Amino acid sequence: MRRTQAERSGATTAQLLDAARELFGRDGYAATSIDAVAAEAGMTKGAAYHHFPGKAGLFRAVFVVQQERMAAALEAAAAAEPDPRAALRAGCLTFLERCLDPDFRRIVLLDGPSVLGWETVRAIEYAHTLRVLRAGMTVLHEPDGDGDLTARCQLAFGALCEAGMMLARSDDPARALPVVAAEAERLLGLGR
Repeated sequence: MRRTQAERSGATTAQLLDAARELFGRDGYAATSIDAVAAEAGMTKGAAYHHFPGKAGLFRAVFVVQQERMAAALEAAAAAEPDPRAALRAGCLTFLERCLDPDFRRIVLLDGPSVLGWETVRAIEYAHTLRVLRAGMTVLHEPDGDGDLTARCQLAFGALCEAGMMLARSDDPARALPVVAAEAERLLGLGR
């Protein structure tokens, strides 16, 4: 059976996103060209430009996919827990473990803010990762006004991102993970 144009376009987009994630994750945004992404995906530069407006647009799409995957992983980790506090703990640990992945770390924590700008990064995070964190924190904390919970979530997420960077810089990330996770839990008010 022949695939539709939409199916072929979706497959091409997926190939480009996979190739871009690999190259942006390994080499970083500055060292990755559209030519290299197209070659990695086995297509022409013209095909890449047909699907994305340029390198920044392609990077933004990769960043969004990383956020979508993170949000799905957080939701799955939380769903496996018996209560809201354990769910938030599991989500924090899942986030920190994901920060050990070089692709995620490079794309989301290092290059994302400088390539996309903080406003764009935060808007994308609000739709995905911060949305999940806010939902978990809303269950645990009585909101004292929308602004206060939003600020609390932003600060908590900033602390988690910094904790992820600490893990990434550690000589032994696996050994540092429990210590960093415990401190992140303390900052989020999740102490046992």
